[in-house]
Amino acid sequence: GVGALLLSVLFSSLAFLGIFGRVPQILSPFIALVVAFVAAPIIAWATKGRYYLARPATGLDPNAKELCCTICENAFERSDMALCPAYSGPICSLCCTLEARCRDMCKTKSRATEQLHSFIQAALPPRVAAAFNTRAGHFFGLLMLFTLGTGLLLSFIYHQHGERTPDHREIVSTTLWLVFLVLVVLAGVAAWLIVLAHESRRTAEAESERQTTMLMEEIEAHKRTDAALQRAKEIAESANLAKTRYIVGLSHEIRSPLNSIFGYAQLLERGLAGPSDNAIRVIRRSAEHLANLIDGLLDISKIESGMLKLSRERVQLPEFLEQIADMFRLQAANRNIEFRYQAPPNLPTYVYTDQKRLRQVLINLLSNAIKYTERGHASLTVRYRNPIAEFEIADTGVGIPPEDLERVFQPFERGSAPNVRTIPGTGLGLTITKLLTHIMGGEIVARSTPGEGTQFNVRLLLTEASQAPAPANQHPISGYVGHPRTVLLIDDDPTHLDIVQSLLASLRFEVFTAPNGRSGIELAKRCQPDLALIDISMPDLCGWQVASALRDEPMSAQLRIIMVSANAHEYAQGGEREAHDAFVMKPIDVQVLLDTIARVLRLEWIHERPPDAPSVPGASFASAQSLSAEHIAELYRLGRIGHVRGIQAKLNEIEREHPAKAAFAAHLRQMIDRFELKRYMSALQEARSNEEASRCSSGH
Repeated sequence: GVGALLLSVLFSSLAFLGIFGRVPQILSPFIALVVAFVAAPIIAWATKGRYYLARPATGLDPNAKELCCTICENAFERSDMALCPAYSGPICSLCCTLEARCRDMCKTKSRATEQLHSFIQAALPPRVAAAFNTRAGHFFGLLMLFTLGTGLLLSFIYHQHGERTPDHREIVSTTLWLVFLVLVVLAGVAAWLIVLAHESRRTAEAESERQTTMLMEEIEAHKRTDAALQRAKEIAESANLAKTRYIVGLSHEIRSPLNSIFGYAQLLERGLAGPSDNAIRVIRRSAEHLANLIDGLLDISKIESGMLKLSRERVQLPEFLEQIADMFRLQAANRNIEFRYQAPPNLPTYVYTDQKRLRQVLINLLSNAIKYTERGHASLTVRYRNPIAEFEIADTGVGIPPEDLERVFQPFERGSAPNVRTIPGTGLGLTITKLLTHIMGGEIVARSTPGEGTQFNVRLLLTEASQAPAPANQHPISGYVGHPRTVLLIDDDPTHLDIVQSLLASLRFEVFTAPNGRSGIELAKRCQPDLALIDISMPDLCGWQVASALRDEPMSAQLRIIMVSANAHEYAQGGEREAHDAFVMKPIDVQVLLDTIARVLRLEWIHERPPDAPSVPGASFASAQSLSAEHIAELYRLGRIGHVRGIQAKLNEIEREHPAKAAFAAHLRQMIDRFELKRYMSALQEARSNEEASRCSSGH
């Protein structure tokens, strides 16, 4: 349309000026009309409709009869719709006509300014063309255009009036030149205002587009924030529900053994109980269940809070697995099922891992396998491909329904299989196993078929150790090298003070005790200790405040501080930048405490020499010879895995059921209390040999 109009103006003006003769001059208006009608389709054909057909019919669904407009959201026939690149969707013809903010993105290089810019770039050198695309270039271009238009208009006026009044031609020319100069000045002002207005409009459009983009980004950010808040709300609600279920399960697990303890305690108090041995046995089992439950909860708390520290130990893997297998062969035999253990020939002799946590994982899984299997077998199969070890624990028990395979790893969830609630257990074993496996960098997978059995596969990274560990000195500690050291114990628990004081005093330490923080600080000023063991939870001052106060004292340069707490969440390793030097958890492991003291005070322990005489007196062996092979085997098995609490419980059972063997049990208990495991195992080995010899002689 614009091109046809320009051609019409050009040809009609030339005809009007008489360039084409007298007749075309008379018919110049009709020439303008004819040229416009003829030029429009010719331009459309020459440009292939680029500037004539604004909306190509591409990019839309060819099978759709009606489409919804992106802007007005009304449905129209497909022929009345086009794909709008500005909105990336279909748009109707009315919205396309009215929408001006898109700046005709669908018509590439269709504007007169764009075409003029393309022509200048093609016709002129790059530097000259670049000069035209500046503010000055735009100004001079508009001024030239206005000047040319003004000159043509005044030329028409001059020719019209000059021919009618030839005598006044000079006056008309002078007047028109004056008018031309005035209009050129006005045109310059107008051109400059237009250029400024055009730039302001472009700047306003760019700013509007930037603000719109920022607004859209903010809206998207609000949507993401809202979605995140919604997810957080759902997670919080789920966690709250899980906490409620957790507390309900914990309450049930605690109340059940407490009910047994409370009930039998009342019956014993009233003298109404049946056989007292049975009552005591039930109370002991219930107490053990509560202790196991608390230990499990503490393990979960440590793992979830990140307080559980893994150790990297050199473990003799074949012997370790044999101990586990021996432990569960006896349990399987007691339930009249078969236990199978299979290890590959390429199993490394030593690997690096946390022995305690690996044992805990395998014991949890194998105890479940035997516990939930009434007939058939339970098995432990080991596969090793350096450095990945895979432990497969399988059984032919009741199995786990498919919908429970994930639930059984949650606390207190034991599945919905029949009679599963009648089997003793805390419901924490698999939870702890999965958490331990994950923090050890491994994975655990469960597969099960109800009624046929269950299989757990645990894959862990067990790097092979090239050298065997140096044997540690297992003999009891009797003292330390160097001058006597002074130790200050600050704790509000008198039992704990008595235990630690007795332990350290027997090792030549000079021990002072204080029942609270304030008295401990005053006592430290008088006794000038080398080491302070401070409990964190005390009534007057907490342990951290006491440690800080001791660090401010003059004697703090030589003082070493070990913090003691039963709360795993208070764990802090300690070091040069801390008020304390080390941290020990309650209940205190004697060996851990002694190792920590030796490290912070840089002590070298003195160990007792092993006795040359037999480890068990003759009277004790006389008692041991009548001890059954089952009792000896069970005590030996517990000793191989280092289960001190299990050994003590078994010795208590032997003393109750067989008072005549109390001397031998007391001697073994004395070894366990002093952590003389080697002497303990030697005594049992000798008792086992004597029992076999007596059995052979009686057979002959």
